[in-house]
Amino acid sequence: MWFAHRQVPPTLKGPVHRAFLFVLLSNSIYQARVAVRVRRVCPSRLTPLVEDELYAQAMVPEAPLEQTEHGLVPKGDGWFVLNARAARWREHEGRGLRCRFEGEPEFSQLGVSLYVLGPGEPIGMYHWEADQEEFFVLSGEALLIIEGEERPLRQWDFVHCPAETKHVIVGGADAPCVVLAVGAREHQAGENWGGYTVDEAALRHGVGVEQETTEVDQAYARFPEPEPTGYRAGWLPG
Repeated sequence: MWFAHRQVPPTLKGPVHRAFLFVLLSNSIYQARVAVRVRRVCPSRLTPLVEDELYAQAMVPEAPLEQTEHGLVPKGDGWFVLNARAARWREHEGRGLRCRFEGEPEFSQLGVSLYVLGPGEPIGMYHWEADQEEFFVLSGEALLIIEGEERPLRQWDFVHCPAETKHVIVGGADAPCVVLAVGAREHQAGENWGGYTVDEAALRHGVGVEQETTEVDQAYARFPEPEPTGYRAGWLPG
């Protein structure tokens, strides 16, 4: 890839900006679009107007950003640039803060979320999914519970979870941490998306279920519904 061997510009030195490079690197599902090569069709017979129309059909449009009470939300399937501080967030009581970046429609291939976790706050409940997931610690420290084992995480640690890996990440004990999460969505629709399993380590940290289930509502029954909110100063470093 073109960015694999290039020096990161000074404007991309911050941890949040590096996160977007990580999204590009982790996107194993990305497929290059085939450009319409107008001149190869019939260069002697195409007028400039026809060329412009064909070229326009091959372009991906920019999705507009809609201002809401709690921040900007993209509308449509097009490309966009959205700063996390300007985006809409959701506050999950007992589970930290989350910025998903997407609007309507949701991303079709990847889920991308930025989490801010306070001490002891989990990203979710201990679970596995039928698709792979990736996590990147941008700041602070956290605890990874994976396949029954506990692993400490610190800034710049990357966690790869192949499909069916049981896992959860919990905020560290001393200060908030920021974690970028990316997950494929090929198998997320339907009852075979994954599930929540019983695990001693997860239960010890209060992030596990006492009975195996695939029902999200059952696994998160003790948590209130998340509330939309705007970004507040200090949530993100830098």
